[in-house]
Amino acid sequence: MPVPLQPSSAGQAAVSRPLVACLFVSSVLLSVVSWYTTQQGMALYLSPWFSFLASLGVQSALVLVAWLVGVTESRRGLLIAVYAVTAAVSIAFSYVSLHTWFASRERPATIERALYDELNVAAGTSQELLTAAVAEGQRHVLALDEMTAAEKAHGYISRATDQDPYLSRVREAVAREAESYGASYPEGQGQGLRYTAFDRHTSLARQTVARLQESQKALADVRGALKPLDPTEEQLRGFRQVFDAIPWSDVRDTLHAPVQVPAVPAYSAFVDRAASGQEDLVIAFTELVSAPTSRHVIAFTLAAFIDLIVFLLAYASGPFFFGSPEERWLKAGAALDAADEQVFARDLLRKVSASTQGLARVEAAALSHGERQLLLLLASRGLAVPVEEESQPCYLLDASVHRSLAESLADRRLPLRASAAQPAGG
Repeated sequence: MPVPLQPSSAGQAAVSRPLVACLFVSSVLLSVVSWYTTQQGMALYLSPWFSFLASLGVQSALVLVAWLVGVTESRRGLLIAVYAVTAAVSIAFSYVSLHTWFASRERPATIERALYDELNVAAGTSQELLTAAVAEGQRHVLALDEMTAAEKAHGYISRATDQDPYLSRVREAVAREAESYGASYPEGQGQGLRYTAFDRHTSLARQTVARLQESQKALADVRGALKPLDPTEEQLRGFRQVFDAIPWSDVRDTLHAPVQVPAVPAYSAFVDRAASGQEDLVIAFTELVSAPTSRHVIAFTLAAFIDLIVFLLAYASGPFFFGSPEERWLKAGAALDAADEQVFARDLLRKVSASTQGLARVEAAALSHGERQLLLLLASRGLAVPVEEESQPCYLLDASVHRSLAESLADRRLPLRASAAQPAGG
């Protein structure tokens, strides 16, 4: 009883050479892109010649191994392992190259905007503290003016207490100073030494308020001059010059309370460009692991996509250049019969007839030596089945094999035309 054939993917329909050539060109172009990105990534860490040779070796290994995986069936697992390791190296350095390329256009602006926001927050907090200190200092000046006038008019002002810590310290300082005078300068109204001391503290308070107002104005000016896209070094330098000049000790004394000085952003946290290729390499992988953004995901995906497409294109186009196993068996069978491939395929098709089930059938007795070897190899792959019909040994051919043999004659080459013309000439 005839054994039904199992459909097999090994039998492939003929594909036009121009289409396969375009597929091959596509794989070569993508390989060049992958090689360039890999070389640029390696150049960040290695010398130019080392990166050129290493990237060339990695990329050629990728393409050749992909072709071998598609062509050969022996040691395919080892070839895939080699490709995986080589692709990991290629993807890693391609990712670094693409990330650096993206970062050089996007990262500076992102960091500059982030630094601008940080500096605005620090400047705003500093301005609030300075405004409060100026208001409190002006109140101290007004109170000291009143004390000075009262000391001149009535005396004994330094003996009183004050709820304001700053003014209380001033009264105590004037009283201690008066004790050192002894009886030489008695206390009372008029322009005495105590009046002079209060007047001196008033002048000092006015100077403190002037310094605070000057810092307040300078901070407002630098805050207004900040721009989101100014280089980070320029933003930090201008802000630092003003911030470091703020008299924070005067702010603490005037507010007579602990003051939390705003933290100025560190330059190392807002570097808008790397100083070396090694730093680019470290930044790329550190950010990918710690805080990946869309830039990191796109760069890594693109690097992996290029190598994956290169593998698939090389894997798909390789068999059409080197020939599928069935094509090589056909050539071997033609060589055994000392015939051209098309002549061999034509003679085999002339012996094909329909079986009782409508399948392509070839009688075993009519086969030549080369045809018999071809049918045996096809049978080993499940593309042909030996059966017996009408007490005659036959082979049933898979539909894909029958179709491939017929399509191989569509474009008649010179040997086929010459063998067809020989009988007519004779």
